[in-house]
Amino acid sequence: MGAIVFTEFGFVFAFVLLAGVFVMSGSLTAVILMLIAVAMAGTTAVFRLRVPSIHDIYLSSGAWLILGITLGWLVARAVFARGRVTYHRIVGAILLYLAIAVTFVAVFTLVNLLAPNAFSGLSLEDSPALASKLIYFSFVTLTSTGYGDIVPVHPLARSLCNVEMINGQLYPATLLARLVTLELAGRP
Repeated sequence: MGAIVFTEFGFVFAFVLLAGVFVMSGSLTAVILMLIAVAMAGTTAVFRLRVPSIHDIYLSSGAWLILGITLGWLVARAVFARGRVTYHRIVGAILLYLAIAVTFVAVFTLVNLLAPNAFSGLSLEDSPALASKLIYFSFVTLTSTGYGDIVPVHPLARSLCNVEMINGQLYPATLLARLVTLELAGRP
């Protein structure tokens, strides 16, 4: 029952994101990419209900990767664009930080699928617990907390963790500098 609810939630969430992108972006490319991701998520949901397999994880990870990159691109355009600093811009900046982590969840999943045992302390299991563990690991890496219970051991996994960690450290500094510049430019 939990797996069905988890799958349905992911599918509904993808539709909500699609609607938001359609209304806010005005970008046909973004809408097409989101439609592809929703189709992938829908296919995953149907397959999970009938005959679950490891291929569902590939398809789901690909869908979340497309969703994360597209959403991140759209939100980054709005956050770093010219104009006054508003509440919505700050909320968008927080959303972009979270989108970075979710995008890396999809990337880490694909790395773990392609290179089994790429992470010590993280087994590739076909359950909602896998998503929970990867979300946890991604946020621990993005914030450079590094508890040590999950450790990247494959060179590709280590490299991607370094990229996420650098983004996690540089993004707030870059964001703050940009927001201060925008606020100063918007003053009379």
